[in-house]
Amino acid sequence: MLTPAMLPALQRHIAALDVDGWLLYDFRGTNAIASGLLGFSGLVSRRVFAWIPREGTPIGVQHAIEPGPWSKWPKDWPLRVYSGWRELESTLAALVANRRVAMEYSAGDAIPYLDRVPAGVLEMVRATGATVVSSGELVSRVYATWSPENRASHERAAEQIRRIALETFAIAGERARTSNPATEHELQAHILAEFAAAGLHTDHGPDVAASENAANPHYEPSADRPRVIREGDTLLIDLWAHENGGVYADQTWMASIGAPRAKVTAVWEAIRDARDAALALLHDRLSSGVPVRGAEADDAARAVITERGFGAYFTHRTGHSIDARELHGSGPQIDNLESRDERLLIPGVGFSIEPGVYIPGEFGMRTEVNALVTDDGMLVTPGEIQHDLIVL
Repeated sequence: MLTPAMLPALQRHIAALDVDGWLLYDFRGTNAIASGLLGFSGLVSRRVFAWIPREGTPIGVQHAIEPGPWSKWPKDWPLRVYSGWRELESTLAALVANRRVAMEYSAGDAIPYLDRVPAGVLEMVRATGATVVSSGELVSRVYATWSPENRASHERAAEQIRRIALETFAIAGERARTSNPATEHELQAHILAEFAAAGLHTDHGPDVAASENAANPHYEPSADRPRVIREGDTLLIDLWAHENGGVYADQTWMASIGAPRAKVTAVWEAIRDARDAALALLHDRLSSGVPVRGAEADDAARAVITERGFGAYFTHRTGHSIDARELHGSGPQIDNLESRDERLLIPGVGFSIEPGVYIPGEFGMRTEVNALVTDDGMLVTPGEIQHDLIVL
């Protein structure tokens, strides 16, 4: 949330981007970046704007019937109040006419997580004579970065998630050779109970998927279609959670119930080595102070899987932003497949590294860890990541 204490640093970032200011816009929660920075909660049923100039005092633009969302707006910062569209457009013109303005806009929708402002709003702003540029670098530096408290919370959650995943695998292995094998949704319920006991929260999931079901990267187990887990299965567990008010930790672990087939072993080694190639590239660049983009790490991971013959089955990006507010965040993505994210990985941004291979009708495999760019390199969580396929 924007505060007077944040303003000097924010305005330095705005000056570095060579724009006259940052224009935030939201309507009915369509721009989570704006609502997060403005400290809004609940329904915003009318259009709102906030102008953060390169120099001087920020100015909010509030609808007359809806003062509630502005309760956290600093008292010393002005609010312009409008009722009709004529007032709104004249107010905007007074703020941004003929200026260079940053907004949550991504040319050609290159970065969907950043492209939050409708085309019609862009037209309205441009009609004032303003030039609109992407706020992507500002989002990375101001919205997506973690605080020391965020990092500590994430690390605690990561270790709990690792423990819960390994304990859940043990249950699956113990029951697989009995007359009462575990089902996917039973293991999902076990994980959720463990989350609650550990004081962790999640918005949905987790994903527990056996063999052919794991070939669907967004599979969801269900009691309505129970799938028992038996010897010979591969088992994917993808789980994500956070402490109250903390940053998500997000991990995927893989196991084989009994000795794995040669093809399963080959796929596991491919995704593991792809993950490690991405991590190695990032570690080398970041620890040497050499600028690096997430797309480069995506390329490094994808090259390994392609070389092993499974490139056609790696159908998603290598990783997503994990920002201080969202699991799938608005910071730089580890991606050169689904989006064209040219933002640098800067200190304070976090993300997942999760290459996968999904062979329809057979099995799917993914390995996932998280990383945070630090001032001198990179933190990887959990502290002990998976190197060998777990055999149960």
